[in-house]
Amino acid sequence: MKPLLERLAAGETLVSDGALGTMLLHTELKAGACPESLCLDRPAALESLARRYLDAGSEIVHTNTFGASPLKLSMYGLAHEAERINANAVRAVRRAVGHRAYVSGSCGPCGKLLKPYGDADPDAVYKSYFTQAKYLIDSGVDAICVETMTDLSEARLAVQAVKAVAPRLPVMATMTFDPTPRGFFTIMGVDVSAAAAGLRDAGADVVGSNCGNGIDNMVRIAFAFREHTDLPLIIQPNAGLPRTEAGKLLYDETPEFMAKRVRELLDVRVSIIGGCCGTTPEHIRAIRNAVDAGVAA
Repeated sequence: MKPLLERLAAGETLVSDGALGTMLLHTELKAGACPESLCLDRPAALESLARRYLDAGSEIVHTNTFGASPLKLSMYGLAHEAERINANAVRAVRRAVGHRAYVSGSCGPCGKLLKPYGDADPDAVYKSYFTQAKYLIDSGVDAICVETMTDLSEARLAVQAVKAVAPRLPVMATMTFDPTPRGFFTIMGVDVSAAAAGLRDAGADVVGSNCGNGIDNMVRIAFAFREHTDLPLIIQPNAGLPRTEAGKLLYDETPEFMAKRVRELLDVRVSIIGGCCGTTPEHIRAIRNAVDAGVAA
């Protein structure tokens, strides 16, 4: 494959994968368990899911390492397994996709609030992301996605840590926004303009949003990002907002419903389109078909 950023600079639109957590929760993961423990106990399940996304048309497949920074793993007593968890996660995806898709190392929030809002020391948070990034990069990822961030300061620390380990490795960075009467803001009060500028200045190569919104709001968020940055954009919506039925989380946006809005994402020059919570290989297949049709039109 060509280098990821080279393809994005040429104007290509790539399709990412969909949900990991919600898919695994339905099949492999017990409620309340550490999702990343599957990297130790059930790597074959991760490989199988990655292969399903590849077969659905994903060109970027994320690792099951969203909460695999040492700080986050410490909440489950698994910090000492951080290296093995990250390495196993990368190997599982690579076995599934080979070099037919890019392997993206997922890095999510550390689970603590930074000072002065909480007790997490910024230096410790940076060190934790640096350590995770090194494990992921040593294991052979093609890119890293810092995702589902609400605190811009934390997101910047994560991006900077990755770039300190590997300055040329592509870094995608996404934040999660809520709709308000004044526009879209994270729960920490970060708007799209601040996110676009802050993530770019930290060194992110691709910026955008994931989680928290279905496709309708994500189209609006994509337009807002494009007003404030010329960087490649990544958009990964939920299949709607979850509802509980018979003790299970359900998402109502069908693959067909989400795919109908892809044309608008292409119009605003979104470079990477995928899915987050509630999306399945069927959603990604529909998005893949819509992207192909839109590019050919």
